[in-house]
Amino acid sequence: MSNLREELKAQIIEQLNLEDLTPSDIVNDGPLFGDEGLGLDSIDALEFIVLLDTHYGIKVPDPNAAREIFHSVESLASYIEKTKA
Repeated sequence: MSNLREELKAQIIEQLNLEDLTPSDIVNDGPLFGDEGLGLDSIDALEFIVLLDTHYGIKVPDPNAAREIFHSVESLASYIEKTKA
């Protein structure tokens, strides 16, 4: 899964229709939500849930944990790696 982070960036762009961005525009440790990040919102969080289920067969059992999991590409990739291990 060495390319997981780049794969996730491409999937985020596609899933959320962020056509003005490229994977290199997204920083691995940068926040995805709020004004400091990509400006994503709660609707986008639902898209992340769909992305995880569709591409990785992973469900997020605790909605409270979603905020931490979806914080950045790095935290998302770490969650996938931990869950798939």
